Amino acid sequence: MRYWLFKSEPNAWGWDDQVAKGEAGEEWDGVRNYQARNNMREMKLGDLGFFYHSVDEKRVVGIVEVCKEIHPDSTTDDPRWECVDIKAVRPVKNPVTLDMCKNDPRLADMVLVNNTRLSVQPVTEDEWNIVLELAGE
Repeated sequence: MRYWLFKSEPNAWGWDDQVAKGEAGEEWDGVRNYQARNNMREMKLGDLGFFYHSVDEKRVVGIVEVCKEIHPDSTTDDPRWECVDIKAVRPVKNPVTLDMCKNDPRLADMVLVNNTRLSVQPVTEDEWNIVLELAGE
């Protein structure tokens, strides 16, 4: 299993929207960045990810699971753009802010700390466990 982080503007698609989709989940569509798309190409069913509210909140708010592997993005006819589907697993006990991640030296190499603009990014197993620890889990 691998770990990921999915960033979304909460006013466009927030945690509550993701939860409302239930077991069926929802396409992580609209990604128009090659690096983010390539990250989704690496995902397998059952991989877990952090759901991250960007913009003003800048915090991990939940855990999601990949429930459908890479497929064409339904929001475009351009074959270059693909996506996965994700479903909500659960909220984190306590949200973990970007500042908390930046201030923890164990997360100095985390993509989130070094490339805050990338919308879909890998998370190492160690980083995953540290963020869960920061969330009080």
